[in-house]
Amino acid sequence: MTTDRSDVDRARAELAATVEAIEYKLNVPKRAAETIQRLRRDNPLGLAGIAAGAVAATALAVWGVVRLIRR
Repeated sequence: MTTDRSDVDRARAELAATVEAIEYKLNVPKRAAETIQRLRRDNPLGLAGIAAGAVAATALAVWGVVRLIRR
């Protein structure tokens, strides 16, 4: 059984592309950073709204926990 060198090179390239795609898919912090950069560039007001909502939700959660503890 003989394998042409170009077939081996093509299979390696396909495998490398597949591994890169899987690595990208599993790298959540990198994808999140890219999403934030895209939001910052395309819709800074929307990003500010998301940040304000996150701050408000955190403050509400902290307030609720403190209120429960002080009962």
